[in-house]
Amino acid sequence: MSITTRRGDLGRTQLYSGQDVSKSDLPPAAVGALDEAVSVLGIARSLTDDADLHSRILELQRACFRVGAELATHPDSIHRLKERVDAEFLATLDAERDRLEAEVPMPKGFVIPGGTPLAAHLDHARTIFRRCERVAVEMWEIEFLENDLVLKWLNRASDLLWLFARQVEGDHVEPAKIRSAPKN
Repeated sequence: MSITTRRGDLGRTQLYSGQDVSKSDLPPAAVGALDEAVSVLGIARSLTDDADLHSRILELQRACFRVGAELATHPDSIHRLKERVDAEFLATLDAERDRLEAEVPMPKGFVIPGGTPLAAHLDHARTIFRRCERVAVEMWEIEFLENDLVLKWLNRASDLLWLFARQVEGDHVEPAKIRSAPKN
């Protein structure tokens, strides 16, 4: 079987649940953003010598496939998914975020990404997760996505990536210097 099906040559694709849609529709946009994030996480994973972080990034990449399947499945066919984003799946992510939040010192104010190459890629992945989340919200608003736990997972996954980036930056965190307007 070839990777080239020619189905996409004219801007069409098939959802996981089988429906034929335009590549410009919301589900392909959300799944495309998630795919992009997974790829950037692959770059980040390739840059770390820390076995624990390597494993945590890989687990996040794997989790994205469950989320992506749900984003790419029409609500009428959602029952066909063997695994969905559920409370336990979200709790696993929350536990990881809570663990890191207890360990990573919080910067005071905004942070400029790029303290290290690895942190920059983690921040890049975080921003792509945010884009995916925005598209998923649009899907939620038109009732294509019915599981609000998908929205919560995407939001919290980007928080986790922010923490990963701050952890690997260590003392190389570059604070943004925001000046307030003079008082009259």
